[in-house]
Amino acid sequence: MDLVQEYYFSTKLKQIAEMRAKGIDVLNLGIGSPDLPPSLATIEALATAAQNPKHHAYQSYVGLPALREGFANFYQNFYGVVLNPINEILPLIGSKEGIMHISMAYLEAGDEVLVPNPGYPTYRAASLLTGATVVDYDLSENNNWLPDLKALAKKDLSKVKLMWVNYPHMPTGAKGSMAFFEELRDFALAQNILVINDNPYSFILNENPQSMLSVEGMKEVGLELNSLSKSHNMAGWRIGMLAGNSEAIQNVLKFKSNMDSGMFLPLQMAAVEALQNPKSWYDDLNAIYKIRQEKVFEMMDLLDCQYDKQQSGMFVWAKVPAKYKNAYELSDEILEKSAVFITPGGIFGSAGDGYIRASLCADVTVFEEAIKRIYIKKS
Repeated sequence: MDLVQEYYFSTKLKQIAEMRAKGIDVLNLGIGSPDLPPSLATIEALATAAQNPKHHAYQSYVGLPALREGFANFYQNFYGVVLNPINEILPLIGSKEGIMHISMAYLEAGDEVLVPNPGYPTYRAASLLTGATVVDYDLSENNNWLPDLKALAKKDLSKVKLMWVNYPHMPTGAKGSMAFFEELRDFALAQNILVINDNPYSFILNENPQSMLSVEGMKEVGLELNSLSKSHNMAGWRIGMLAGNSEAIQNVLKFKSNMDSGMFLPLQMAAVEALQNPKSWYDDLNAIYKIRQEKVFEMMDLLDCQYDKQQSGMFVWAKVPAKYKNAYELSDEILEKSAVFITPGGIFGSAGDGYIRASLCADVTVFEEAIKRIYIKKS
């Protein structure tokens, strides 16, 4: 536990709460928690199912057959991936839970795990909690935030059990490609490493949603996490899934079944409904995010930050001006002078020190107010 710190956003939210208690109206543009609701049909399905007195008992550890089939149909329809709902899909109480379960199932002291830098901090924390050693692989803007697998292959990877990847990538918004996933498959086969792609952002501001599992042979060496949190506006519902290699899923289930119980039945039934949202529902959601993204680009221009307009996901990742020592300095300055919180990229690893990340999860009027405050203070 000494190797793991309290989650950055947990501590930052305390500071923001203290400022608000003093009457300072802080605009929090840091956390990617969707502010829009799920589809109406999803909410109605939950309400209807919850009224049935028989729906409140313990549930199976592997989820409803209808939910596993719903995920399978979703993957077939949107990613072109065929999954066996019986043994290649495991519903989760949110995909963050899955990161811990995978780590506990596969890692222990003496093992090593490849973790992206920058990357989602939970990959590192979960790995350290198992006693394993984290081996960073650095990502850079010069390589489109993709790992240099050829350089990695030249290192001693004999102790590496797992490799975490995350495309579309958080925090940078970089997209993967079929060519990259094919290279990743070959790398994992050659190194005997189980590779896990964390894939919750593929539907946000991305015209071509992709799954790593669509690459032939990837199931031999890969697992993919997915979630309804971002794509379906269901972050607080805690509904995720793990898909891919059936043997690996059974290993994860062995640990998971000793740590939690099945998901609330009405939540599962509502998730089945959510997975049937038509493409138009996602298109309407992305139209809203696109307007917000343009506003955040405007805000980044005011801050003299540089960014890639082709990035995907529900954030904007931008490089801070050279006059700042790092992104923490800029983030603190904006918070102090303008009462606007933007996440410093350094919390995602040292390779993110020179970048900031702003969430798109707020009404457009909030971004307009943030722009106004920053403009006034800058003037």
